Amino acid sequence: MHAKNAPSVPFVSGATFVRSLEGIHEYLLDANGLQILLAPDPTAPVAGIMVTYRVGSRNEAIGYTGATHLLEHLMFKGSKNFNKEKGGTIWEILETKGALVNATTWNDRTNYFEVLPQEHLPTAIALEADRMRNAFIKEEDRRSEMPVVRNEFERGENLPMEALDKQLWALAYEAHPYHHPTIGWRSDIERVSIERLKQFYDDFYHPDNATVSIVGGFDAEATLAAIVKEFGAHGKAPVTHPAMHTEEPKQEGERRAVVKRAGHTNMIALAHKIPAATHDDFPALLLLALILSDGKTSRLYRSLVDSATATDVTTMCYQFRDPSLLISYVTLAPRSKHDAVEKRAKKEYENIIGKGVTASELVRAKRSLRAYIAARRDGPYALLASLNEEIATGDWTRFVTLPQALARVTAKEVQKVAKKYLVDDQSTVGHFIGTDS
Repeated sequence: MHAKNAPSVPFVSGATFVRSLEGIHEYLLDANGLQILLAPDPTAPVAGIMVTYRVGSRNEAIGYTGATHLLEHLMFKGSKNFNKEKGGTIWEILETKGALVNATTWNDRTNYFEVLPQEHLPTAIALEADRMRNAFIKEEDRRSEMPVVRNEFERGENLPMEALDKQLWALAYEAHPYHHPTIGWRSDIERVSIERLKQFYDDFYHPDNATVSIVGGFDAEATLAAIVKEFGAHGKAPVTHPAMHTEEPKQEGERRAVVKRAGHTNMIALAHKIPAATHDDFPALLLLALILSDGKTSRLYRSLVDSATATDVTTMCYQFRDPSLLISYVTLAPRSKHDAVEKRAKKEYENIIGKGVTASELVRAKRSLRAYIAARRDGPYALLASLNEEIATGDWTRFVTLPQALARVTAKEVQKVAKKYLVDDQSTVGHFIGTDS
């Protein structure tokens, strides 16, 4: 689509217009292939910028697991044109101007973002462009940040659900890097070399492996021109980004993990392999997860919480670039037994597989998802974060197309995906046992 077909869309030399969907305009930066998403809202009092890099723990391997997360810390330590010697750290430059500044890392992506008064948006654009290729990746900073990251790792080890979840993913995935926790394994956190981190930075942190999203109140034409100027200073990656070509082998039977820790908490988790987020079955799987555990009328809540067998249930349908997991987590009530609760939870799965779901259950699930989808535009950060997760799946347009896909899902399709994916041979069961209970 050419810009002349969308007269309300700004055009700036150096950026090629790609398409416009529901107020979100996509461009490619001619100089280097950077993807740009602009979602202007003249009523918003602030603007937000997020740079999403298509790199996460999915791109790591033994020896440097957690590299993406550790680099996240190091990339706040300064860059060529933004550092203590030239006026202050990123925090000092932007937080003093009322900005929300942070970054997050996950399996398929890393992002760096600022939400701030629109008059300071040009500074944020220049800062993000500078650290894309000119970040200081120093050994002294690695030494100072490593204990901070290790403390994050240790805090996670003290949370029953996180400890169980880590073992669940590690067992469910034998070959694929989803085996590794995003934060990395402790020994890699402690021992990864600065040379390996620099190589990882040089492998992945380039404009043709990134998306710049800007939302909220801003002048679209001036902002696009600033992106062309600042990010256009970088070329494409000199070599192709290292491909992640590992596919998880077919699972051939149920797998089981047991974690025993001091404490009184007891939990079970039921995980099943599901396809990548862009698969046609995914809308039905999202609704299945809600029918299982969203609210007091959900299947697992009525079976387990109402009977005082459990105190909490949550089902997560993880939307990743590669095949992932649908997991139900159940926190046991005092005196409940793991095996009995597991059997009872699986019975609800069997009921859906055998008898399907009711029309009222589907209506409630769709209503819940509509509320969630509406909230994705509730302010600049909510929109940035939502676009970020769709970029990570490999198709940002899911942000626009998913609501229609969900609306079309039928009760029979929910039953169909339950039959297809909630089977023992592609499941991993976890028990967290509090040894003081």
